[in-house]
Amino acid sequence: MAAAAKAARSQSRPPAAKGRQQAGLRPKHIPRRMCIACREHDAKRGLFRIVRTPEGTVELDPSGRRNGRGAYLCNRPACWERALSGGALARSLNTTLTEDTIAVLRRHAAALPRADDDPEPSAEGSN
Repeated sequence: MAAAAKAARSQSRPPAAKGRQQAGLRPKHIPRRMCIACREHDAKRGLFRIVRTPEGTVELDPSGRRNGRGAYLCNRPACWERALSGGALARSLNTTLTEDTIAVLRRHAAALPRADDDPEPSAEGSN
């Protein structure tokens, strides 16, 4: 009788693989970051990363993997100007920016493609 009860219990259990999703069906995780000027969220690859290295220099990080404290800006020139002139970038990186560093970053911002059809971000930002 004990063997029959054990067999009945094992038949009522679903197989271990049933109910689990297969690994190939799950969508790939896309890291999201926020622009420090307009506060809009975007994919990490869609934003520019500026990093304060452990040596204390502030540089552009095209790979997004450099060691140090990072801040993200979108491709709108107005956001770059707001971050550089308003001090948001210096606050985000917990450092003071030299005039040379600001000049280099402004040259990079001037070289960004200008999209006239891009709406200007609102002052409140969106989530």
